[in-house]
Amino acid sequence: MTDHDLVRGAASRLRTAGLALARVPLCLIGLPLIPLQLYTYPLILVTVGVPLLLLFTALARKYTTLHRWWAGKVLGEPIPLPYRKPANRGPMTRVRTIATDPATWRDLGFLPLNAVLGVLFGVLPAALWLGGVLGLLTPFIWLAGGTDLRPNGLGPEDPGGWFLAPLLGGLYLLLAWWGTERIVRVHASFVRWMLAPSATEALTNRVQELADSRADTVDAQAAELRRIERDLHDGAQARLVALGMSLGMAEELMARDPQAARDLLAEARQSSSQALAELRDLVRGIHPPVLADRGLEGALKALALAHPLPVEVDVVLPGRPEAPVESAAYFAVAETLTNVAKHSGATSAWVRVRHENGRLGLMIGDNGRGGAEPTDGGGLRGIERRLGAFDGTLGIASPMGGPTIVTMELPCALSSEKTSSSSGTA
Repeated sequence: MTDHDLVRGAASRLRTAGLALARVPLCLIGLPLIPLQLYTYPLILVTVGVPLLLLFTALARKYTTLHRWWAGKVLGEPIPLPYRKPANRGPMTRVRTIATDPATWRDLGFLPLNAVLGVLFGVLPAALWLGGVLGLLTPFIWLAGGTDLRPNGLGPEDPGGWFLAPLLGGLYLLLAWWGTERIVRVHASFVRWMLAPSATEALTNRVQELADSRADTVDAQAAELRRIERDLHDGAQARLVALGMSLGMAEELMARDPQAARDLLAEARQSSSQALAELRDLVRGIHPPVLADRGLEGALKALALAHPLPVEVDVVLPGRPEAPVESAAYFAVAETLTNVAKHSGATSAWVRVRHENGRLGLMIGDNGRGGAEPTDGGGLRGIERRLGAFDGTLGIASPMGGPTIVTMELPCALSSEKTSSSSGTA
């Protein structure tokens, strides 16, 4: 090991020790969250107890999530959230889910233990480094007249102290060099042990997520079938019935009033054209032909060209997603751009598509007024359900005043049929 490596290693360990010491107050400020949460449970019977419990539980979960993030960075693997999702967004349902979630009570147990261990593991590395440096400097301090400094009970009048003090200091430094990062990892392992979901909890949560996703998918498919049936009944079917009636009347009038028959045939031809156009629109709403022919990039460009606002499309994909994922991504972007045109008050929008780490990422932004949020029965909630069927996620950043950025992620693999890389404005 070169001198440069020694200096760099010492600097890294000293920085780690300093950060561990700086985390001590962070470990202590979690203690007030214990009574704040516990005192709100009896207040649930009073109206004010429900929002207070939701507030303090959210604060505690943000606090523990911060520790999960730190421990995941130290250990090199993220720690997933263990919390159950409520069946709906009603406050009492959320309170019931919180109260019966084992992760809630494990968080409460974590707070006092982490306060004790956080102080111990935060102070210990710094104390070892400080003790080591102090031991090495002790003979020089004695030579300078500092007789009040007596590390480990040694003083300048002790003949062995001139040798033992720097020896103990060196041992402290060796222990600090060896143990600083290990001590921090022990603390991170404790955080993971307390805050990570157990295998049973992870399986239970996953089963619940899949059940909810399946229910949402079934509901979405049922709604889609009802829409198709309604469009067929009110559109193409009605026009085809009118077409049959016009042809029958033209047949009766052919002999005695050829001009009226010709007028009815012209009307029937117009009805057939309209019925054909409506059937094409209906098929395009199920699976756009441009999506099958030109892939996601071409379909999004075509979608942008038909949009009333200027939309910039930037797609970089080293292949094509699977057809169901491609269709879900297309319709999610289409629904989002429809919301932009209807509700945002924007003058322009943009779409960005990338594939990284086995996930298809989509971002749609606009310069509108902001304030977008998913509501029951709204378009964003439908997008969330559509993505949930593929284990995808939806994120919305839409402060009041704008801009709005909607992010979507879908796990998928790409085929190697072609490479698509383009950027343009439609």
